[in-house]
Amino acid sequence: MAKDMFLLWGSGSPPCWRVMIALEEKNLQGYQHKELSFVKGEHKAKEVLDINPRGQLPAFRHGTNVINDSVAACMYLENQFKSQGNPLIPSDQAEQALVYQRTLEAPNAQQKMIDVLTYTFRVPEEEKHEATEKRNKEAATTEFQLWEGYLEKTGPYIAGKNFSMADVVFFPTLALAFPLGLSQKKYPKLAVYNEFLKDRPSIKATWPTLWMQDPPLKDPLKDV
Repeated sequence: MAKDMFLLWGSGSPPCWRVMIALEEKNLQGYQHKELSFVKGEHKAKEVLDINPRGQLPAFRHGTNVINDSVAACMYLENQFKSQGNPLIPSDQAEQALVYQRTLEAPNAQQKMIDVLTYTFRVPEEEKHEATEKRNKEAATTEFQLWEGYLEKTGPYIAGKNFSMADVVFFPTLALAFPLGLSQKKYPKLAVYNEFLKDRPSIKATWPTLWMQDPPLKDPLKDV
């Protein structure tokens, strides 16, 4: 089944990593894939645009089915292969409701982080404004405080006692945030959660090679 799957991905991208973790969790190793470079602009190449006209990664295909939104791709894999690998959506009604809620909330954390990173790395110094930078960091702080509170209530996982789709979607953002300066002292629950999940087989097997080779040169999230 995995041989009918093809994934275009970029190392260090939380959305790409989500899909790769989901594939591992559902025992779908052996899928076809190709790593592309964001720095070289390869995500705008024709082979990507043919699958994803937005020119974004991941670009995922299963047979003739194309699913490019990372959360949608993860949900698709769970629904198509429910009886295979680890269940990512619980059957219990209350647990399921919480997993769906946290899963669809998780991209908010990614976006707040991206807002800070984009302003730090892409906006020219002469165009930056202290008020905008402060506003972005305050919004990111509020967001990560929210997730710290979620873990305090539900731990050890982000939506309860079992690893779920919510962890698949949220963890890659957090795993990128700490190397970029997010304080482990300020977010102790998230720090423990981050270290706890690092040893999960699906996460170890797909850990971004980019982070192993090139540690971040700046810590834009240190004040978040």
